[in-house]
Amino acid sequence: MAPMMPWRRTWLGLGLAVVLLAATTITLSLAGDAVSLPSDLLIYLVVVAVVAATGGLVPGVATALAAVGLINYFFTEPLHTFAVADAQHLLALLVFVGAAVLVSSLVSLAQRRAEQVAVAAAQAEATLRIDQTRTALLRAVSHDLRTPLASARAAVAGLRAPALAVTGGPADELLATADTSLARLSRVIENLLDLSRLEAGAMSVFPRPVALEDAAAHAVREADPTGRRVRIDIDESVPEALADPGLLERVLVNLLTNGLRHHRGAGPVVLSAETIDPGTVVIHVSDRGPGIARTDRETLFEPFQRQGDTSNTTGLGLGLALARGLSRAMGGDLRAGETPGGGATMTVTLPAVTPATSAIPPGAREQPA
Repeated sequence: MAPMMPWRRTWLGLGLAVVLLAATTITLSLAGDAVSLPSDLLIYLVVVAVVAATGGLVPGVATALAAVGLINYFFTEPLHTFAVADAQHLLALLVFVGAAVLVSSLVSLAQRRAEQVAVAAAQAEATLRIDQTRTALLRAVSHDLRTPLASARAAVAGLRAPALAVTGGPADELLATADTSLARLSRVIENLLDLSRLEAGAMSVFPRPVALEDAAAHAVREADPTGRRVRIDIDESVPEALADPGLLERVLVNLLTNGLRHHRGAGPVVLSAETIDPGTVVIHVSDRGPGIARTDRETLFEPFQRQGDTSNTTGLGLGLALARGLSRAMGGDLRAGETPGGGATMTVTLPAVTPATSAIPPGAREQPA
């Protein structure tokens, strides 16, 4: 919890002082002789401590001075005057002032130190998070950038080596390896750049009506070139989504890639869609993997978080974070849930194209994220 602004604390303390002093004075006046002067002094001292803890030193000292005036006027003989008939009473009032100022100082100092400790703890936690993120980034980048680079370089070196004279089938294999490695490297860099744009609010979004069957087909061709591990189940009655076609495809590719990575079932990963109300379409990507614990369903979308085994070094852990960021940039959202019978289901909600939205010119819907 962030510390309160100093001027707000001061005014809060002064307001509390007025309320507590008035309530204490009225209560003790009604009690009459049932409460002795020493007890009055101790009760007002508690009020000073409470005000000092709330508002700081200045309200505490002001409360102490106001309290001694009230005690003198209402509870010290002669009553209802500021004269003091008994020298012992005068000494008690002077001691009270000194004690109250000292208590105010100590309480205020303790409050400041507690706030400093809280700020230091928050800074330490933020530093720890930064260090953890940096470590995760370096660990992941060291694998996900160096591995495809090394594979591509080895393939190119094999093609260029005169002594090997690689031709025909081996040359095609080396070229395919280099192409796959460079494509993987390109995706990693693209994800990093897009995530940076999202966090900076610089991602451009151009929403327009998108047929979900077409977007799903494009995404499946990229995530599952064999076409055998993903099944598309989208009814013709599902309306078009109001989305950026390129960004929607990126979202679906990331979700399908994640689902295929964790899928353990005999059947395929299922990409389906439905309408939950006239203005919203919902896209589901369901796998038969180990599923996601409820406590992990939000942290999973943080950058550099990997689902499952933390020793897994495949991927930077940006896919789901980027998918959620792109979904929200298009006016939708991304949530994680359960697949009935076991597994995880990623659910994307997007605005549906309605007669009202379809009448808007496409240029009018172009907007930055």
